[in-house]
Amino acid sequence: MNRIQVATAGEALIDLIAQSDGRFEACLGGAVYNLTRALARQGIGTLYLNPLSGDRFGRQLARALLDEGVQLARMEPVPQATSLAVVALTADGHPDYAFYREQVADRAVDAPGMARACAVQGNLSVVCTGALALAAADAGSYLPWLHAQRAAGRLVVVDANLRPSVMPDLAAYRRNVHDALQLADIIKVSDEDLVHLGQSGESAQAQAGRLLAGSRAALLVLTLGGAGACLLARDGRGWRAREAQPLAVVDTVGAGDSFLAGLLAALLRSGQAGREAVQALDDASCRRVLAHALASASLCVMQRGCVPPNWEQVCERVRQSPALIESP
Repeated sequence: MNRIQVATAGEALIDLIAQSDGRFEACLGGAVYNLTRALARQGIGTLYLNPLSGDRFGRQLARALLDEGVQLARMEPVPQATSLAVVALTADGHPDYAFYREQVADRAVDAPGMARACAVQGNLSVVCTGALALAAADAGSYLPWLHAQRAAGRLVVVDANLRPSVMPDLAAYRRNVHDALQLADIIKVSDEDLVHLGQSGESAQAQAGRLLAGSRAALLVLTLGGAGACLLARDGRGWRAREAQPLAVVDTVGAGDSFLAGLLAALLRSGQAGREAVQALDDASCRRVLAHALASASLCVMQRGCVPPNWEQVCERVRQSPALIESP
């Protein structure tokens, strides 16, 4: 088993995906769950901190993680039910979600428990959270844990991945997302996230730059759907990557999670995932990790559902189909 380098905290759920005949297909999902699987597939030792249910869905979620080599912080199941998300794909292939998450297993978590699980991992250097974990109602669990991990010197990664349509108090949700982003060393946002966060600026990149400048993060990654992605550094440098040829997109489920996993895997495998190392990344390193992240997402969108690629597959795509990277 790989030594644990990354701990992830956040939702694990079942996506009930609407089919053309009106049926629903049950698929393992959740942004943080997908990120966890994607990291493991890229050869990164990963610890998943949230509990899973003892129901049928929870057992499936646990087995899939264990099969990928993920370590569970809580092996024993909990009595709460598994979270559900009803998913319909829009005409352009983007997922539209409705969540059922009251009194569910993955929310049965607290900051002291997560901190204890992290403390016994001697090689742990990165912690990740985001998406539904940033709900204001769960701030008491995740924000103290993030504070503690930052104080312990670990690299903190937060994926905004906003879901405003399912948050009852949008203003409180935005405040909590901003609070979490203030604790991050690496921020991931999409162009849609920036709109929901109310960032000003004439372009998504300008909005992302303003968000980065108002934080303590060293790096911000901005995903732009079919237009590629940007990597912005605190010192004002920036890089934009896009595929040289159009992709045969099946759907975009898990694309952002695979992107972030690719970015972190590239940093970790090169020994550049420490706080000081991230702050000191040179131009070549930034281009390399951005290319690996983009290739990871591209391979995912060419599959049905979230099927994260492994390290070798991504490296092969980078060699065979190099992305176009420029300094915007």
